[in-house]
Amino acid sequence: MAASTAPLLIKRYASRRLYNTETSDYVTLEDIALFIREGREVKIVDLKSGDDLTRQYLLQIIAEHESRGENVLPLDVLTDLVRSYAGNAQSVVPQFLAASFEMLREGQSKLMENMSTIPNPMATMPGFDALQRQQQAFLSAMMGGWRGATKGQMPDDPGDGDASSPSTTTDDARDMAEIRRQLAELQKRVSKL
Repeated sequence: MAASTAPLLIKRYASRRLYNTETSDYVTLEDIALFIREGREVKIVDLKSGDDLTRQYLLQIIAEHESRGENVLPLDVLTDLVRSYAGNAQSVVPQFLAASFEMLREGQSKLMENMSTIPNPMATMPGFDALQRQQQAFLSAMMGGWRGATKGQMPDDPGDGDASSPSTTTDDARDMAEIRRQLAELQKRVSKL
């Protein structure tokens, strides 16, 4: 869903159950996390008092992910956050974090734009041209004995009277040796990557 749409309104009932006002059903914290990952803004309010509980529930989602071992926040950052509540840094930290995450989002957007403008991201990989040439040589060697291939007809084609001639088997042996050599070279290059 687009991030520009209105926030999804979630109401918390006295029973602490969360109600999605768009789909008229109950949701879990994991559902809310999924909405956010999809780019949707959410707003969670207490049905009775009208208090905004969004921050409380977002912190709860983060705490649950962190407790399951999905650590995004390094221990040093968490420690600094706790310290910021006790000192003068409290006024600076929110702006700093907001600016840092904005820079991260912009960097990700630019990276995705750059990836989409490259016709084939693999083409920028060192040695890609050589790999492409090897693949072409391999396919040419493999297709050499097939109908319609550039090297001629299939060896068992009745129209080819000398399919079992010594020169044909010698050519096949050379082609196989070349294929083996190219595969070995390809394995070496792939293992280096």
